Amino acid sequence: MSMAKEAKKLTSHTAVENHVKNNQVMGIGSGSTIVHAVQRIAERVKQQNLDLICIPTSFQARQLILQYGLNLSDLDQHPETDLAIDGADEVDAELNLIKGGGGCLIQEKTVAGFASRFIVIADFRKDSKEPWRSVAQGDPYGGHPSGLCPSELSCDPEVWE
Repeated sequence: MSMAKEAKKLTSHTAVENHVKNNQVMGIGSGSTIVHAVQRIAERVKQQNLDLICIPTSFQARQLILQYGLNLSDLDQHPETDLAIDGADEVDAELNLIKGGGGCLIQEKTVAGFASRFIVIADFRKDSKEPWRSVAQGDPYGGHPSGLCPSELSCDPEVWE
């Protein structure tokens, strides 16, 4: 395993050890870093008989929760969560994050917003001295069909020409 992958795994496992406790309702994020976290959560559930309820932020997170036999739920059933755990696209020196470059921004923000604590797992490769470097293909903005007309009305038409 490369040093970068080992760092990602170690960082994920450390976050799980420090923040995941018995009888929690928790949001599960998306991305390659979260795979390691979910693996460690599943190990701890088996070893320590933890009772956890997991709320996914994406289809990928839902599949991971099911793959590892964790308890799946949603915000309708559990609107108050103890924590949400996710990765980041970039983190700067002031701990500003860029999230949502993978396309799950709205669900990620919703789950994180209902959590008492939001834990972000990021290894050294996410350190950004040039903001927006990782999402150069497009800015991570969330939109919903119900907001289309108000958004169009609030935009300067000259910007779109």
